[in-house]
Amino acid sequence: MGDRLRGKIAIVTGAGSRGPGLGNGKAAAILFAREGARVLCVDQAPERAEETVGLIRAEGGEAAAHAANVTRADECRAMIQAAVARWGGLDVLHNNVGIESRKELLETTEAEWDRVIEVDLKTVFLATQAAVPAFLARGGGSVICVSSIAGHRGHGRTAYAAAKAGIEGLVRSIAVQLGPKGVRINAIAPGMVWTPMVASMGEEALGSP
Repeated sequence: MGDRLRGKIAIVTGAGSRGPGLGNGKAAAILFAREGARVLCVDQAPERAEETVGLIRAEGGEAAAHAANVTRADECRAMIQAAVARWGGLDVLHNNVGIESRKELLETTEAEWDRVIEVDLKTVFLATQAAVPAFLARGGGSVICVSSIAGHRGHGRTAYAAAKAGIEGLVRSIAVQLGPKGVRINAIAPGMVWTPMVASMGEEALGSP
């Protein structure tokens, strides 16, 4: 256990994994707790959030599970309120929710486009918007958003690449707005990580990251 986040309160969205192993959200939640943060593990599937909480508590950390669909503004607000009610505030929001789409332009339906943009980009907007009052009440805070190198490179994942590039544009805009108020917001753009989501795609996942 470390102490870099001792006394901090963090929310991780997408904190569960869809299969055996560690997804990015589950790993982030565990690492936050190892550094001393109290972590609200948020997932649409409550049993996935509970699994992550169990792993954190087994290591002596402090965490709680919360079920939410973060494509909905009211559920994002309830998520923030849950952390504030339980621990008295909020210091860190880790926006991790995301889904994949490997369709090229002519293969991408309107429904698939809408779904990927909703889950990968809209959730960042709604969760961050909901968190700002809690950060300001605390005197500042930090938002971390998971983008992807897909937002930088040209390849076939049309909707996914657009959503991830959108995250980075959104982060730049919000950083200008909230930086003077003590709220930092950053995006990280990992390459391919072998998570349960990636593993579920089988050999298709071995293509471009």
